[in-house]
This record gives sequence, structure tokens and C-alpha cells, in this order.
Amino acid sequence: MAVEAVETHVRAFFAGHEVEAVDYDLGPGRRDAVPRLRILVVAPGPRGDAWAYVTAGCWEVMQCGGHGLEFVMTAHARDERFLHLMAMVAYYHCGGHQLDLAHSMPIGEPWVPGSTCDHLLITLPYLHGPDLEHCPLPDGGHARILWTLPVTASEIEYRRRHGHEALEQRLDEAAIIPTDPFRRPVV
Repeated sequence: MAVEAVETHVRAFFAGHEVEAVDYDLGPGRRDAVPRLRILVVAPGPRGDAWAYVTAGCWEVMQCGGHGLEFVMTAHARDERFLHLMAMVAYYHCGGHQLDLAHSMPIGEPWVPGSTCDHLLITLPYLHGPDLEHCPLPDGGHARILWTLPVTASEIEYRRRHGHEALEQRLDEAAIIPTDPFRRPVV
């Protein structure tokens, strides 16, 4: 029921965009971590010229007291690689690492070939705002949809030394284009 409620919320938020729901099987040994994982692939449209990839299924596994997380990534293209990356985020979160606001996770490779971004920063969905972030669910619960922003190892190191807010300020001051996989590091 929660997966469908998240999908309904995402489709309503992105009204006017084509939205494809992809049921994603994590495969043997991982399937149980997020058994009903669905990745919602949102095409460019009235809300923006980028693609969005949204998880649905994390809340069902990790919710506490009716509250839990889902994740969104914004990218420059429609690419299977981003489906796999969002599935990796879901597995990482539900498989024992429990991501939250101001956390990060290593990707283990460049976001796209040739990119220096090889980590994801979990932050507020600034490109989409609180209307996407706050997803009401049946029975009074809610899912919070947080942004998985690709960043560099040097930016993660800066965050470790100076804090999440300091890194966000640097990213904002540099006016990064978050969908540009070849952007220069801000530190």
C-alpha cells in the first residue's frame, strides 16, 4: 500500500510529466532487503528539464512509527545506470546502513564514466521543494523524500571537517548544476 501511495504522490507532484514505474528485483541474497522496490522514472516536463528517479519501497521496510524515507536523484538523461544506482541506494539504506539527512554513501565508481562525482550526499530535495519531500501515506504516516546529490570525494572530506551546512553553502555559492556529471568540485 505504501509503495502505491508514494507512486501516487510522485505522479501528482510531476503532473504533466511522463512517469514510468519500474519494478526492480535486487536479485538473490538482496531481494529481502527491499522486496517491493519500485523506481519511478520521471521524464522532463513542466517542472524541469531533467530526469528524476524516485525510490518507492524503502518506507515499507524501514519505517518507524509511520515515518520513513524514500530517495530522489535528478540526472541529465534517461539511463539504466541511474535505475541501478537508485536500487543501490535503496539496498544500502534498507540493508543495514540506514541513510538520513546529511549522510553520504560511496558509489564505488564515477556517477557516469569520466565524472569526478563518486559519492552521494543525502540532502533536502532543493530542486523540487517540500511539496515533493513530504509524502502523506495512509493511516497518518508519511514518507520523506530526500535528494541523493552526486558529489566528489573531496567534497565529502570537506563535509567531514567542516560540517554538512558548510558544504551545502559551498555548493550553493558555486551555483553548481546538480545534473552536470562533469562539474568541477567546489573544494
